Amino acid sequence: MAPRLSVVVPVYNVERYLRECLDSIAAQTFDDFECVMVDDGSTDGGPRIAEEYAASDRRFRLVRQENQGLGAARNTGWRHLTPGTDYLTFVDSDDVVPAHAYRLMISTLDETGSAFATGNAMRLRTTGLTPSHGHRRPFRETRLRTHVSELPALVTDRTAWNKVYRRSFFDAAGLLYPEGILYEDAPVSVPHHFLADHVDVISEPVYHWRVREDGDLSITQKKTDPRGVVDRVRSMELVREWLLAQSEPKFTEYLRAYDHNCLVEEIPMFFWSVPDGDRAYRAAYQRNVSRLVEAIGPERVAELNGQLRLKYRLTLGGSMGGFVAVQRAHRLARRARKAVRR
Repeated sequence: MAPRLSVVVPVYNVERYLRECLDSIAAQTFDDFECVMVDDGSTDGGPRIAEEYAASDRRFRLVRQENQGLGAARNTGWRHLTPGTDYLTFVDSDDVVPAHAYRLMISTLDETGSAFATGNAMRLRTTGLTPSHGHRRPFRETRLRTHVSELPALVTDRTAWNKVYRRSFFDAAGLLYPEGILYEDAPVSVPHHFLADHVDVISEPVYHWRVREDGDLSITQKKTDPRGVVDRVRSMELVREWLLAQSEPKFTEYLRAYDHNCLVEEIPMFFWSVPDGDRAYRAAYQRNVSRLVEAIGPERVAELNGQLRLKYRLTLGGSMGGFVAVQRAHRLARRARKAVRR
């Protein structure tokens, strides 16, 4: 008989953190699960740790592949699931899952019938847990059987690992993680929000997202790596391409809402890194952001406030010296406001 929940854990060079991650899965109060660990060509001792769990706990099993990246490893895990499981979730192998998380989300889904449950997250540091800023708005309160059209902040709920999917919904959606890029979560998570009839939003933290503090930086902490801006823009483009390919009229409005979020929230994340980046980073920013903004359209930029319009105009015009000067002035003004408030 198939377990009710499938857990997919990609494993790549996380020996230092893997045991804590797998222990947190093994300790779940909801214990009717399988855990498919995918060794994505690790070169450290992580696979030996995974082998230990597979040998000592029948719920754990290990799949191996040559290194192909996080998206490919998640897809491999999905392909190796036991047929007939009710639910599916993903865990990154340097993170920790609170013991109650899966019982909370599955009991909620059993009650509501929603396509998936998505929950709040905490940042995990050596000093303890702090709220995740990026998850603050969507998870301010618990809302069952809701939708991104009712709660627009859910468009920012891009991470893969704070969700439990109804397996039938995930499989029918036909969306697998893009391979060979960073920021592979959004092209799956965001379309799922638009596709779902209902989702359950849980304000209680269901995931502890580790902050690497030892010089071994995670993907999202490499702020001025040109690949970061290239792949994040590509991630946004993949969401837009999926929305543009949908034929139902409602997706036109969904695209408009997504484009607005890109312009006012997601692209501006790059603004703060540009003054600190080198010539290669600034060139990657200008080239890739310009391509995305041009695709969204000048009429959408014209709807923004003056500060954003100015920064996009400088970006599109290739005036990176002017952009850096404006952004540094913005940074100084923000610091001054904070100082006044203090």
